[in-house]
Parts: sequence; C-alpha cells; structure tokens
Amino acid sequence: ELVLIHEGKVLARHPRCFDRYQTRYDWQHYIPLVQRKPGALRDGAPFAEMPAPLRSLQHHLLRRPGGDRVMAQVLAAVPIHGLEAVLVAAELVLAMGAPNGEHVLNVLARLSEPVVVLESVATTLTLTHEPQANVNRYDALRSAQSEEVRHGH
Repeated sequence: ELVLIHEGKVLARHPRCFDRYQTRYDWQHYIPLVQRKPGALRDGAPFAEMPAPLRSLQHHLLRRPGGDRVMAQVLAAVPIHGLEAVLVAAELVLAMGAPNGEHVLNVLARLSEPVVVLESVATTLTLTHEPQANVNRYDALRSAQSEEVRHGH
C-alpha cells in the first residue's frame, strides 16, 4: 500500500501495483477537477472505477445537454454527505425512473435532514366557534374586491 502523508495527516491510500503497465485511480481524488472541467467525466479513466449506481446515473445524465455539469454537482456531494449517502440517493432515483441530478440532490437533502417530530401541546384553551369550511366567504371577498376595482375605491 502506498500512503501519502502531509503534516501528519493521511492524504491518500492506494493499493500498490506489482505488475508492469498498470494504473489505478481513486476517482474521488478527481472530484475537484470535474467541478472546473466537467467534460473530464466523459472519457476520464478514473471515473470508470466509480460504483455501479454512479456509473448508471452518469450514463443517463450524459445523454442530455449539460449532463456532465449536473453529474459534477452530484459528485461534489460525496465529500460533503459521504459516499454511502450519495449512493443511496442515486439508487433511489434510478429505481424511480427518469433520473436527473437535481432529483438526486433533493433526495440526498431529504435523507440528511433530521426528522422533526411535532409534539402536541396540552392547553386549557377551547374554541368558542369551531372553524367552518365555507367557500362562500371567499367568493364574497372576491366580489367585494371586484366592486372596489369597478368603482375606483
């Protein structure tokens, strides 16, 4: 294993290649590059080693104009949310059909938001008049407003 360390911090780990003419990539190291040059996703050798859900999503996105930029946005979520969360979001979107990057980012945001549980508040207050669903009140307001418009009030 080849380990790159800078100021006591591990920057990268790569399994060592013992055969000649082999190249191994860690596609996650190239995420900052595709933010500047999203076209590198199309033929970039490192991205051939992405997990299957991301490759499948990439296949769908690159069919559309601007798909490389959208895929770069999805990949930019990996360092922020973690690879597992992005993979789950991509798999969910792919399972729904017609995948797009915005949908992946939306699902990812929903997965990372904490679930808010609303508790009921005990109160001694009671309503004197129960609310009524009365659409006629709305119509009356609309007609009063149209009268003001006609008379210039």
